[in-house]
Amino acid sequence: MKIYIVYDSEAGHTEQLARSIAKGAQSVEGTEVFINHVSKANVKDLADMDAIIWGCPGHFGTISSGLKEWIDKLGYLWANGTLVDKIGAVFCTTATIHGGIEATLLNLVTPMLHQGMMVVGLPANIPENALYGSYYGVGVTSPVEDTRDDLIQSLFTKGLGLGEALGKRVANTANTIAAGKKLLSNP
Repeated sequence: MKIYIVYDSEAGHTEQLARSIAKGAQSVEGTEVFINHVSKANVKDLADMDAIIWGCPGHFGTISSGLKEWIDKLGYLWANGTLVDKIGAVFCTTATIHGGIEATLLNLVTPMLHQGMMVVGLPANIPENALYGSYYGVGVTSPVEDTRDDLIQSLFTKGLGLGEALGKRVANTANTIAAGKKLLSNP
């Protein structure tokens, strides 16, 4: 099972979240994870993946310009239906509580739906997600460099745990879909 994680990160918080997602995915046996910053990621690599997870810092409730520029390169994949039925998931960070996390996640999901991907989020049966998460993906409030706010530090640390949960869920979902396709092709 191959999972590609693409992220944009400015202060390192989104990269930390991407790495926690990778850790969760790698905990599922047989999963190979590829992780790249948008500046090094190649959209052509997506054709060989079973699942794709992308994320960025939220900028006023929407996608960062770096990730948006990368997503805009997916046109030829869309034209060929290359990403249809691949598993997708999203993540983001913001600097403030209620800083546009859900709006950013929804903006990140939209291109996946246009590609015909099957989007995986996090359910409420993960207690931490029901308390401070989002069903659309993982959104984490990140501490800004000069804050010592214990609440923000705690939310960020717990958010990394949600990142692991998302990575594991995506890997398990991709494995389940692959097993189902195998059964259908070998009756």
